[in-house]
Amino acid sequence: MSESNKTSSAALVSSYAVWEKIYPREVKGRFATLRNLAVIALLGIYYLLPWLKFGGHQAILFDLPNRKFHIFALSFWPQDFVYMAWLLIIAALSLFFFTAMLGRIWCGFACPQTVWTEAFLWMERITEGSHTRRRKLDKAPMSVEKILRKTAKQFLWVGFSLWTGITFVAYFNPASELFDQIASFQLGPWETFWCLFYSFATYGNAGFLREQVCKYMCPYARFQSAMFDKDTLIISYDEARGDPRGRRKRSVDPREKGLGDCIDCKLCVQVCPTGIDIREGLQYECIACAACIDVCDSVMERMDYPKGLIRYTSEDSMVNKQPLRILRPRVLVYGALLLCLVIGFVLSIGARTPLRIDALRDRNTLYRELSGGEIENVFSLKVLNLDTVDHSYLISVEGIPGIRMDSDTEELALEAGEVGRLVVRVRVDRGAMADSGGDILFRVQARSDPSMSDETNARFIGPSAGP
Repeated sequence: MSESNKTSSAALVSSYAVWEKIYPREVKGRFATLRNLAVIALLGIYYLLPWLKFGGHQAILFDLPNRKFHIFALSFWPQDFVYMAWLLIIAALSLFFFTAMLGRIWCGFACPQTVWTEAFLWMERITEGSHTRRRKLDKAPMSVEKILRKTAKQFLWVGFSLWTGITFVAYFNPASELFDQIASFQLGPWETFWCLFYSFATYGNAGFLREQVCKYMCPYARFQSAMFDKDTLIISYDEARGDPRGRRKRSVDPREKGLGDCIDCKLCVQVCPTGIDIREGLQYECIACAACIDVCDSVMERMDYPKGLIRYTSEDSMVNKQPLRILRPRVLVYGALLLCLVIGFVLSIGARTPLRIDALRDRNTLYRELSGGEIENVFSLKVLNLDTVDHSYLISVEGIPGIRMDSDTEELALEAGEVGRLVVRVRVDRGAMADSGGDILFRVQARSDPSMSDETNARFIGPSAGP
């Protein structure tokens, strides 16, 4: 290799930073307390919901084999896909709303990557100790203590990951049946695959990748700037107050030494789960966990300085000393749209009838002329019982004087969730029908509950409407 190529290769290699494991320091404070409560609440919801019963079924169950989705008192079917799309739109707009107002609060307090990473860090601290002890342990030569501590950590990690994977599958397979299958070693291949896959994903993301998921894999950090403006709340270091930085004793007046309030202790860097220095300004790696705020406030308190050297604020408030503007046109528009979508979703769910009817014309023959002077059209009706109980349905047709329906039965019995199909022949006296045919209406109604009904329009075609 030529000397110039060696130089180019060395320059190329040096442009890539070598990954170093981050050992985030433990921190206490109001934001740490909120984050811990969020972790406990979210993990509690995730692990407990599959065991809750509601109305005779699992409270949250996505029953894919039976194409039925239970969410407490609501039951959805594949035909209700519009509600899923509606919910996704609400979720996306919620992200825009809260990000524009509060920055990356989702990342710092509610993101699954953050929540499970915190849980894995708790287990690591239990088995290996504080951040300094963990760093020393990793650098220390192999010993009995190191083997025992590492083994204990892996035991907790693997057990917690497996429990997480099994719980995930319990949202799609009833939890009681799933655990019976596991206990009897009769777990199916797909259930086994997803238990292990989700366990592996949890173990890898929260145990090893950690901050790398936020820094290199998560797309949210890349497009968050499109949702930020000068009034969005972000975590900022007050450079005008903190610089010049420098260490000093508590008894020293920083103004006499020409120093700012920052004592350059670097604790804000040590507590950061992504390893950044917030004093260098807003960075996409910052997940807004506010650990740096808690530790900086504790340092300011010990130094008898005012708190808030690092704080939640906005760019406009920090630079131009303007009051915070949380409610502004952009946020109000997002909020109004979100409120309308939520209200519309709730009203639509409340007015939803657990019944559907569709009519499809026989494509082979537009119409038939019968010997008695009648015109006949053939339709295929599809009736969906979206209720959780069985029903018998009466089917009728109207729209043209004298119209009648000829079929094997005008009553259809369907089990809960069943789809029934019925071929009907609709007949009209030629004299009662306009030359161009006419619009007709198929109606289906539950025999036990007349208020449960649905209808669909169709077109009746006569001779003059034919080709």
